[in-house]
Amino acid sequence: MAEGLRELVGRAMIDPDFLADLQRAPAVVLAQFELSVDERATVEQALARLASTPSHQRTHALRNALIRRVAT
Repeated sequence: MAEGLRELVGRAMIDPDFLADLQRAPAVVLAQFELSVDERATVEQALARLASTPSHQRTHALRNALIRRVAT
């Protein structure tokens, strides 16, 4: 797996402001990382799923989805 996705996931796990920015303006944040087309799609899909997730669970759900991608 590319370093860009690892860095993104790591930062999302420890920096709540970064995670909020990622949710608010994903294109701007994702442009800062070297991601493959598949990695970018994975992040975008995880963010899209958050629309149906209760607001108090969104951070946890996004982190879990991205961690699963890093682990595989």
